[in-house]
Amino acid sequence: MQRNAPTEAAPEKRSLKKGSGLFFSITSILTLCFFGIVIWVNWPKARIQPEPLSPELRSVVDRIPERSDALIYIGFKDIRESRFWKEVVPDSLKKAPLFEAKGRLDQLMKAASINPMQDVDTLLVSFRQHGYRQQQFLGVAWGPFSKSLPESFLKAHSRSTETIGGHKCYALDSTLWVCPVSPRQIALSSSKTMLGEYLVPQGSFFKRDSLSTALIDKAVYKSHLWFALPSAAWTTSALQSLTSSNKDMKNLGNLNRIQHLALSMKFNEGIEAESEWVYNTRRAAYFASTFLWGAVKISEISSSRTSDQAKQLLKNLEIQQNLESVVVHTRLPIELFLQAKNRK
Repeated sequence: MQRNAPTEAAPEKRSLKKGSGLFFSITSILTLCFFGIVIWVNWPKARIQPEPLSPELRSVVDRIPERSDALIYIGFKDIRESRFWKEVVPDSLKKAPLFEAKGRLDQLMKAASINPMQDVDTLLVSFRQHGYRQQQFLGVAWGPFSKSLPESFLKAHSRSTETIGGHKCYALDSTLWVCPVSPRQIALSSSKTMLGEYLVPQGSFFKRDSLSTALIDKAVYKSHLWFALPSAAWTTSALQSLTSSNKDMKNLGNLNRIQHLALSMKFNEGIEAESEWVYNTRRAAYFASTFLWGAVKISEISSSRTSDQAKQLLKNLEIQQNLESVVVHTRLPIELFLQAKNRK
């Protein structure tokens, strides 16, 4: 009798849960994640439409000489008129000087009884590195303080006078020059050359310093407070100061690799602020935003190391990578501050 041939076994199906199938699954997932990250890093995200500079402020910025390492603007009058200032800021801080001037400038302000928080409406200061360490500055201030600085007062406190561009300028010493530009505006500088270049401008700052111009455009809020820091040294110093109270955040975000920074704040119905950190590459910005986001989340859920007020602040932080930038935005409603004030 003829013997039947043995039946061939059916081929075993490839499993995605073991062997080469598992390897293929993991590779596919990692590839998709990689391309997803690449797309995200190179995808421009939506931005908040920045406020424009006022015509008066734009004309002042346009006269700034050469290039700037740092531009700092404070709208004292607009801050004083905000609801946040009237309802949240204690009276003791409203009368306290915002900063402590040094040398002859401090002596001049004390002699004229000028308090920036009360007597100055607007202040714009530009810093420029001169030599290896020295920083020269040019400041322009608006306000009703001119009555405190009549010609007789300035002449009595100065070493010499000189007319530049039709304006009389006063040398308080070798590092401070003061010049009344109009009844409500005064210019002061650490350098006679820098002051002269402002009074007799050569060309447009917006055309001459494209980097500072781009950072000014990145400052969302223009009426209360904004910084434009093209210098990496200024940027690193500013961020280390802002994050000094949180060691975790200070050590993350590749702070030392940030090249430029723009920051702006407004104080109407609470505090709304946005800061943009500009890196050399999109990859550096992506990893910085990822690490910073992780540090914020860890601090937010920590029960022992982070206070309730700090947690509330962290919950309102939005962190996003946008091309070469890390954008940090926050909205803190005024009710948070009023509740904290009432609990005291």
